[in-house]
Amino acid sequence: MQGIKDQQSITQDGVVIHQNIEGLIIKNISPIEDDRGEIIEVYRSTWDIHSDPLVYCYVAAIRPGKIKAWVVHNKQDDRIFPLNGTCLWAFFDNRPESPTYGNFFKQVFSAKSRAIFVIPKGVYHGVKNIGQDEAQFINLPTEPYNRADPDKYRLPLKNDLIPFDFDNV
Repeated sequence: MQGIKDQQSITQDGVVIHQNIEGLIIKNISPIEDDRGEIIEVYRSTWDIHSDPLVYCYVAAIRPGKIKAWVVHNKQDDRIFPLNGTCLWAFFDNRPESPTYGNFFKQVFSAKSRAIFVIPKGVYHGVKNIGQDEAQFINLPTEPYNRADPDKYRLPLKNDLIPFDFDNV
């Protein structure tokens, strides 16, 4: 019996292949260090990762081993910056008009692989803390949270739409 062959995850030039979902943008961010410590930029409009203004910001925490999934938005894009911890993020394109409709993508983010990423509306997403400590992330969504009418739709962790099981991570 032969195992399952790995898919390409890095180009011949050593560049990590990040994206296979239309509109899922990942910008890697390196800390700026000196002898006193470091600064980590979270967001700059000049990065051109998203043209909408910043209108709302919050920090979310995930305890070790816990999962927050599956969520999709119809009106807003999420702009996520993992703050600390080690998490596996997973994405599923559920937009019938998208050229990557039905595609699935996952990536680990941590202090060793800092990034800000944009999750377009219509893309289901979830996160699992795979580290030993609490993990936190910052979200800079394109719409403020509407407490009276949340733009948040959920699927159960195990469902017939998304071909991924967080329990196997």
